[in-house]
Amino acid sequence: MVALKELQPLVQNFQAALRAFISSPSSFRVLATLSSSTAFYTPVKTLYVLDSSFNPPTLAHLRIAISALVYDKHANSSPTKRLLLLLATQNADKAPKPANFEQRLAMMALFADELVQCVRSLDEEKGGRGGQAVVVDVGVTKSPLYLDKASVMDQSGQYGEIGSGPEQVHLTGFDSLIRLLDPKYYPPNHNLQPLESLFSKHRIRATRRTEDKWGGPKEQDAYLKALADGERESEGGNSEWASKIDLVEGRQEGEEIISSTKVRVASKDRDKETLEKLVSEQREGARLIELAAIRISPQGHACVD
Repeated sequence: MVALKELQPLVQNFQAALRAFISSPSSFRVLATLSSSTAFYTPVKTLYVLDSSFNPPTLAHLRIAISALVYDKHANSSPTKRLLLLLATQNADKAPKPANFEQRLAMMALFADELVQCVRSLDEEKGGRGGQAVVVDVGVTKSPLYLDKASVMDQSGQYGEIGSGPEQVHLTGFDSLIRLLDPKYYPPNHNLQPLESLFSKHRIRATRRTEDKWGGPKEQDAYLKALADGERESEGGNSEWASKIDLVEGRQEGEEIISSTKVRVASKDRDKETLEKLVSEQREGARLIELAAIRISPQGHACVD
């Protein structure tokens, strides 16, 4: 894992852009784009969105992203895959700690670079020539809720005409799916009806959580089936939404349970052995120097390929 002091040049490059965004009326902005080619100019029909605190990015984030970019059974045949790493400057449940937003954005840029390289390698392993075009954006939003984030991305014009952007596929954990379908987040009526605008255009790809708190596969399947069977209609839910939600496998039995909290504890304790199980190398060495040279405009975004 790259030490924060090694990230300092990259951190500094994000500071001005982040301050400008926070002081602006904008609710969403892409700050950096990393690509395996010039594909960032190519319109896409599907935008994968990995929305997290990235405090820090972990192997779990990497697996979720790779699974969607490479193995999504509903993916269209577009030669270009596009993923947005999204950081909210406000959170409905959490205060920002311990890493500040500039540091997280720097780690996200390294993570984006690693994703590009991983997809290229997987394409080669599958018999391709490493030519799968993949674009990874690093973006920020002031909106704390999934529903609002989807709307501000549609209205931004970043990915198409304002109000008519591509299908968004939000990559979540099962715990985040439960929060998405929790009426308490939708005042003033506190029901699920506002989610109709999300599910009418977009999809959710939720990775199973295997900790006891969330139950096993049977309990998680039953949770989704209850929605499909109309058992959430009294809360404003729609049974058709279930067809827009994919539950996909996550950690296999016997594999390390990964969380950002565990990474922070291992980092504080200087537990290198545990860290190696939780985070990747995140493109150390020459590539880090190259990425540190990113120039980010406060009004726009930088591109690195």
